[in-house]
Amino acid sequence: MADQRGRREAGPEQALGYEQARDELLEVVRRLETGGTTLEESLALWERGEELAKVCQRWLDGARARLDAVLAVEEPAGE
Repeated sequence: MADQRGRREAGPEQALGYEQARDELLEVVRRLETGGTTLEESLALWERGEELAKVCQRWLDGARARLDAVLAVEEPAGE
């Protein structure tokens, strides 16, 4: 559930999965692009969007690190 400023009331950011954070970020962007919000609401939405973008980036960075680790193990030494 989100409050009037678009912030999630439940759990810490780390509890958000990538898809959940991405979907919420898309909704924040949609609301900002649609307009009709007060300056305070827009700022709160923008701040939430920044938080969600960081969550998504952490997930992507983690996935990249896992892939790099697997690829490093699979490559023969010296190549």
